[in-house]
Amino acid sequence: MPLIELALLAVLAAWAWLWLDGLKAREVALAAARAACRAEGLQLLDETVVSTHLGLGRDEEGRLQWRRVYAFEYSVSGEERRAGSLVLLGRRVLVLNLHTAPTVAVASLADRSDRSERS
Repeated sequence: MPLIELALLAVLAAWAWLWLDGLKAREVALAAARAACRAEGLQLLDETVVSTHLGLGRDEEGRLQWRRVYAFEYSVSGEERRAGSLVLLGRRVLVLNLHTAPTVAVASLADRSDRSERS
């Protein structure tokens, strides 16, 4: 087998490993987001997390691992969307943020513009 074909095969195998590893990490992130929302009495919207960053990080022992950042949305009442995020290092959750600053619902923005036009 020529060297080019071996290199291409190695690149494809590395890509497949990274993709499968990403799927497993996403499952861990989704489970962590679900558990955090359930513990706080919140609703995880769309039942999904979205990868926003992929990089390398070191664990406590100095080993390089994939550091992934995920974003998700949740709701207190089901009417508004709030942003949350979490950071994984390998398969371990480092940080999970439920941003508690209230966001303005789209309907309330429309109500405000209607009121200001009437005044």
